[in-house]
Amino acid sequence: MNRFVAAVTVSILAASGAVAQGVTEDMLANDQTMTNQVVTNGMGRHLQRYSPLETLNKENIKNLVPAWAFSLGGEKQRGQETQPLVYDGIMYITGSYSRLYAVDVNTGEELWQYDARLPEGILPCCDVINRGAALAGDKVIFGTLDARIVALDAKTGDVVWRDKIDDYKAGYSYTAAPLVVGDLVITGNSGGEFGIVGSVQARNIDTGELVWNRPVIEGHMGMLNGEESTMTGTLNATWPGDMWKTGGGATWLGGSYDSDTDTLVFGTGNPAPWNSHLRGAGEPTDGNTGDNLYAASRIGIDPATGEIKWHYQTTPREGWDYDGVNEVVAYNDRDGNMRYATADRNGFFYVLNREDGAFVDAHPFVKDISWASDIGDDGRPVFIEDNRPGDPTASADGKKGDVVFSSPGFLGGKNWMPMAFSQRTGNFYVPSNEWGMDIWNEPITYKKGAAYLGSGFTIKPNYEDHIGSLKAIDPDTGEWVWEYKNDAPLWGGVMTTAGGLVFFGTPEGKFMALDDETGEELWSFQTGSGIVGQPITWEQNGEQYVSVISGWGGAVPLWGGEVAKKVNYLNQGGTLWTFRLPKELAAAN
Repeated sequence: MNRFVAAVTVSILAASGAVAQGVTEDMLANDQTMTNQVVTNGMGRHLQRYSPLETLNKENIKNLVPAWAFSLGGEKQRGQETQPLVYDGIMYITGSYSRLYAVDVNTGEELWQYDARLPEGILPCCDVINRGAALAGDKVIFGTLDARIVALDAKTGDVVWRDKIDDYKAGYSYTAAPLVVGDLVITGNSGGEFGIVGSVQARNIDTGELVWNRPVIEGHMGMLNGEESTMTGTLNATWPGDMWKTGGGATWLGGSYDSDTDTLVFGTGNPAPWNSHLRGAGEPTDGNTGDNLYAASRIGIDPATGEIKWHYQTTPREGWDYDGVNEVVAYNDRDGNMRYATADRNGFFYVLNREDGAFVDAHPFVKDISWASDIGDDGRPVFIEDNRPGDPTASADGKKGDVVFSSPGFLGGKNWMPMAFSQRTGNFYVPSNEWGMDIWNEPITYKKGAAYLGSGFTIKPNYEDHIGSLKAIDPDTGEWVWEYKNDAPLWGGVMTTAGGLVFFGTPEGKFMALDDETGEELWSFQTGSGIVGQPITWEQNGEQYVSVISGWGGAVPLWGGEVAKKVNYLNQGGTLWTFRLPKELAAAN
């Protein structure tokens, strides 16, 4: 059958209802402008998390009311970090312990549920969370804590295909929302605290067959169409000895796609182990920079081949677990320049060039940064070497290096929680935390499936009156336009709208809308548990809707040290809240 006849046949079948087209590449590419759906993580593959809807605005936000609530049920109520997807009358959400739900978007009634059968011995670092799914054609796709990827029939929940990302017994896991580009579904991996090797993988959307694999640590070989392709980087250029073999760099937050440059953009996590002196990063020598590429970096990848097109390393010689996975948002600045923005765990807000990932500018977005005094014109940090955790081999007993206080703490000036960009104001809205840590290095050797840190730490708040801080940041100048302070750490995503609103939630359970220009609180709703999820908005039946999941958890109560004591009273939960602005109240002031 030739292509023309095949196309006509498919078109006729689709018109007769015999073929369900489902979510198309065009829908994914234009998700931000299609207000009746949300079919991508980030409300668009550039991750701006901005809605052009303005029915709901500063004047009528007080009239936003609950439409329905959906409980995830059971006793598996840990951190709920999902972003809902909405398509064809169905909302798809993931839950803790690798569950996926399909919910009637009009009533909140459950249509079906898929519960991954997780094996004993999984090794998630930072709670049993899941950050969402992907839609493509007639499938909904998500990853599981035992480092697998599963494609389900979007209408029935039946398994279409499943595949293994990597070996969970070696410390690999998966928590991010997959990314769909064309006929590929693209994933990263998790497990940086276990000496794994970060990679980005692409699979055929219909079969799950692996098309390419790109490790992100130098020295490892890539794969394309079942055969070895090219080496990542240059062997031992920035890693000493065999340290690259267990070099970390987990790509655990997933990536974005820039259609203007046809580039996948992923962040890479901490090099392993944390003890930078073991990796040659404490005292770099001639012939080995100690930068440990491509850990703690942003990398641009060719989606067709998996080849790395460019990289920018935010924290070379990384020794504080600052990672580099924070989302990279594509936008145009006020002069029309094509830019990327990323707010790093290390406390600096970076602007990069979209054509080649080159450094443009950087500014602090937290109040106290102790590990570096500035970012130089070359894009490299100006280290404060006295604030690097000490080398344990230099101590009297060889068991513990000098303790230093570092700010931000290892949970970051901003962790996983996604920021938002407003096309209305041109500003970014960055959920941040003001905290530091005592940190020290210890001896460590690699053992498969065991924690591979070589460091100890204690998180501490930097201020008595707040830890969480939502900041409106002008990316052209780095200026903080306004700041909203919160007692507990912020750990959930942010959304902006053309109606002049900034939505986010707090661990104390408040779902809030602020004025995008002033930061004034305009509306709030108590959800009954801490919010660490990601809000969305869409339009149906002529009304604007907003959804967010509530359910306290994530890394803070597990790793937060003194900070965890401030939030140990918070209740866990698992409820999806959906709100609407009734038509009759849309014009009411």
